Amino acid sequence: MSELQMRVSDEDRERTARRLQHAFAEGRLNQLELEDRLELALSAKTYGDLLGLISDLPQEQPPVSDVVELEAKNGHLKRSGDWAVPRRLRVTSKHGSVDLDLSEAVIDHQVVEIELNLTYGSARITLPEGGVANVDGFRSDWGHATSSVPSRPRPGAVHVVISGRSKYGGVTVRYPRKRWFTH
Repeated sequence: MSELQMRVSDEDRERTARRLQHAFAEGRLNQLELEDRLELALSAKTYGDLLGLISDLPQEQPPVSDVVELEAKNGHLKRSGDWAVPRRLRVTSKHGSVDLDLSEAVIDHQVVEIELNLTYGSARITLPEGGVANVDGFRSDWGHATSSVPSRPRPGAVHVVISGRSKYGGVTVRYPRKRWFTH
């Protein structure tokens, strides 16, 4: 099944609707075009249906590279907040730790592959609520792979596939910590 034939979520429909409303505000669509496209967007079943509604509009931001390589020899490697997650992320760290927080990141695809090459450090990966992760492809000589999130793919949830190797470190996958004293 191609990506265009995959079914969309309510969030995908709403994101497309926001993009159409933005195009209307810029004067790229008239009122009638906006109404017609919004009706189709909110009833879309597949990614192909949504793509057809916005293919003639300029892209909001440059596309995320399919593969991004991050490397650190001695320091701490961290990504958090609002960042664009590529389809494949290759992370190499010789002596430092790795902290990848995907909980607030922009993830435009269903599956994210993270390949870890750690020598003496460990990695912590924080998923958005509802996300799933498979750590079966990660090996460690003297460490561990710990996951407190489900591993089977779920419809509409981001699926992170973790592979790679560590000599003396491990990997931990979890959801964001709950904050008890917030209003």
